[in-house]
Amino acid sequence: MIFSNRDILVASRHGCMNEQVLEKEIEILHSLLQQIETPELFCRAHELVNRNRITSKPSIILKETRYHRLKPFRFLINKN
Repeated sequence: MIFSNRDILVASRHGCMNEQVLEKEIEILHSLLQQIETPELFCRAHELVNRNRITSKPSIILKETRYHRLKPFRFLINKN
């Protein structure tokens, strides 16, 4: 399975984990995160704010997040 480029810290109650067990845990975490990190859920959890207005429209939020950096005076705010 191909994993995205992310850092995952796995904490365990058990002293030492077998390499195969650790790999299985990471695989499960990756599949869980892949299901949760969808554009629809991202847009539902964020608002785009600029100097004059606040928008929750998914098309506008996704369009703005395609840039490496947001344009000046535009802020992405998490609703949580």
